[in-house]
Amino acid sequence: MAQDRTQPAPAAAPATAARTLLPTIVPALLVGVVTSLVLLGVSAAAEELQDVLWQTLPDAVGVGRYSALWMFTVLVATGVAVGLVVWKVPGHAGPDPATTGLEAPVLPPAVLPGLLLATAFVLAGGPSLGPENPIIAVNVALAVWLGTRAFPRAPQRGWVALAEAGTIGALFGTPVAAALVISEALTGQRVKGQLWDSLFAPLAAAGAGALTTTLVSEPSFDLHLPPFGRPGWGDLLASLVVAPAGALLGMCAVYAFPFVHRAFRRLRHPMLMLPAGGAVLGGLAALGGHLTLFKGLDEIAELARDPDGWTAGEFATMTVVKLAALLVATCSGFRGGRIFPAVFVGTALGLCAHALVPAVHPAVGVSAGVLGLLLAVTRQGWVSLFVAAVLVADSGMLTLLCLATLPAWLLVTGRPHMQLRADGTAVR
Repeated sequence: MAQDRTQPAPAAAPATAARTLLPTIVPALLVGVVTSLVLLGVSAAAEELQDVLWQTLPDAVGVGRYSALWMFTVLVATGVAVGLVVWKVPGHAGPDPATTGLEAPVLPPAVLPGLLLATAFVLAGGPSLGPENPIIAVNVALAVWLGTRAFPRAPQRGWVALAEAGTIGALFGTPVAAALVISEALTGQRVKGQLWDSLFAPLAAAGAGALTTTLVSEPSFDLHLPPFGRPGWGDLLASLVVAPAGALLGMCAVYAFPFVHRAFRRLRHPMLMLPAGGAVLGGLAALGGHLTLFKGLDEIAELARDPDGWTAGEFATMTVVKLAALLVATCSGFRGGRIFPAVFVGTALGLCAHALVPAVHPAVGVSAGVLGLLLAVTRQGWVSLFVAAVLVADSGMLTLLCLATLPAWLLVTGRPHMQLRADGTAVR
């Protein structure tokens, strides 16, 4: 009689007991609230300084708020201010921003004041960077420093995960973004228990961070573009063209990243690199206009209010200028993240497609353009899909975006990231 060679199916990972997960809720909620308050505090301080720099001062001296002269002056002054922080403040405002991403290193507490100050200067002064990378780094350092003292036996990695999740939830106003980032980060790792056991505490932190932000500032990513309705074959074709076009444009910036970084590193000193970066940014702002300044969220809302208010050439200029400004700001040493400026680039690209071919619906162009740019810049598939979808807040777009992700992903996978190692080589 033949021997049965059937192998038993591998046993599923045992679920974590509820009594193990329950004690993590309160620390997770506390971390989520604190991460949101740090983000809101820095953002509020930056907004106050921004009003002074871009309204009070130019009005007082009789210069146009967004004249070429004033934009150049403020951006160079911002470079000087950030350069002084990087040069003189203990900790030098953290590591080179070209080497950092959403997964932040655990910084010593002494670094945090300088990093917060540099971030506020950047958000107020107009360089094309968002708050995500430095705020995540600050919140991770605070969570580890305070958490390991309150609960010495808790692993450091747990506090890192809570702080990252809480900050991402606060940034996007929803815990879904944090869940997607963490799920993607866990791919290929040995996970103890089931996936949702690992997501339990971070999701609580992300929910607390998102709710705190929502209650205080009422964030919204919906651009209120013209209603989309039912997708058709033309919409599918448009999304399959615009998303890969966005990915290709983003990859141009990715491949230029180490060369631009190397050019600024030759200046060696932060008081040379950052003012020089500010001068280049001032020239770009004069070319692209004031909408290409800042992190870009308020500016994309202005674009979306009147999708037909600019020509295709104007949209194309803003697209290229904003992407160049993102490159220069990061490579010259300004502290900030790359996600929000990339959203502006993708939005301008999508509206450029609509201006060139009116049959391309603005919602299709914007969401597909943002999807392609974010795939190239972040290499985070779920986050790219999520951000592209929430900008148009239309369930009919999801199928188109999922399909458009496929050719765009083929263009970016296996290629360098927009992030460098400490030796200046690109991360793959």
